[in-house]
Amino acid sequence: MVVPIDYKGLMIDALLKCDFFVDELIVIELKSVNIILPVHEAQLITYMKLLSAPKGILINFNVTNIFKEGQKTFVNEYFRDLPES
Repeated sequence: MVVPIDYKGLMIDALLKCDFFVDELIVIELKSVNIILPVHEAQLITYMKLLSAPKGILINFNVTNIFKEGQKTFVNEYFRDLPES
């Protein structure tokens, strides 16, 4: 996905390699690693900021139970601006 980024007044078209971007609201990053490292979380948070996405989900498939230990949800400052349903 190509995303325009404003860097000090210079517009740059950057290629982001996030796994899924759902309804321009949720970034989903898929992993299959022994342990989720801070760099994985930082990658997701960076994608969320660059895409102005309020929510991100990091899913690790290398666990015995994805629902209990294989997912982590992140929200940022854009989350508070979402309308209540």
